[in-house]
Amino acid sequence: MQDVVITANQLARSYRLNRKEPGILASFKGLFSKTSVTKHALLPLDLQITRGQIVGLVGSNGAGKTTLLKLLSGLIFPTSGSASVLGYTPWERPHAFLRQISLLLGQKNQLWWDIPASDSFQLLMTIYDLDKAATLKKIDQLAGRLDCRHVLHVPLRRLSLGERMKMELIGCLLHSPKILFLDEPTIGLDVVAQTNIRQFILEELKGTDVTIILTSHYMDDIALLADRLLLMSHGAIAYDGTVEHFMSLTPSTKRLVVDFTAPLTQSLSLNPDLTIPAGALTFDHSLSSAELLDILKKITSQTSVRDLKIEEPEFEDVIRLFLEKESGLYQTRNQNQNRLSH
Repeated sequence: MQDVVITANQLARSYRLNRKEPGILASFKGLFSKTSVTKHALLPLDLQITRGQIVGLVGSNGAGKTTLLKLLSGLIFPTSGSASVLGYTPWERPHAFLRQISLLLGQKNQLWWDIPASDSFQLLMTIYDLDKAATLKKIDQLAGRLDCRHVLHVPLRRLSLGERMKMELIGCLLHSPKILFLDEPTIGLDVVAQTNIRQFILEELKGTDVTIILTSHYMDDIALLADRLLLMSHGAIAYDGTVEHFMSLTPSTKRLVVDFTAPLTQSLSLNPDLTIPAGALTFDHSLSSAELLDILKKITSQTSVRDLKIEEPEFEDVIRLFLEKESGLYQTRNQNQNRLSH
């Protein structure tokens, strides 16, 4: 049986927001009476993660991804429920727990802004009581792997976003954490920087005993790296399984793109609901596997085709459609609950 390193039982987080109408009069009234609403950032959830897994945490803004990461890393307290990470209660923050985890927030700096990363690494060596010679060798190896040795001695504020993120990633790995929390590690990076960091995680960390929880809005990160997909919607887990199984749950559709050698002289009816208008130079449509062959025969037999492509659905598109469906169901449930409460 695989070792379970993270467990959550009915873990939840909510907070209260004060509501105020615009205007000076409303501000004055707010001094004496406040209207507040409860925001449920994370609904009660149960979760188990085993050693060495890379878990991709996906969801729209406000879905609860970062809240879950902050709870499991001990940055915030839950409203209710419990969690165990490596046998510790994370928000108690014992030193033995903190020495075994790392948290990288894509929009916040861990390293010091006005000094070179090499100086920050010296401070981290002292904080974690690391062997100096072994750590310096590790820094050199990691910097070489990430192709950033040339910026180790440049103040952090003078580095590009991609270079800073590489420095942050090295800082996270210096003390050899057992659990790595990565919150949007590639956000805002160009394609080359994204690829470099993605390849580094894939080649250096995937398949080891390091457990990684990764949130990202770039679906390539999740599709390439994650062993397990957690899809969050409105503070709850809407899907928990593999990327491959998630793709198999969606309707089997393919995108057909056809370029004609010349504009169509007359409209072409493909089925009762789909017609290519006269004058069209291209046809681009998503079709089910059942209707693809029949429509393809009609197009090739009645028009002159210059180029033709059949594309599988993108993982990002499948995620988007799933979240849109979940959002619609959530709104319907809320409306029904509101009607019942009235």
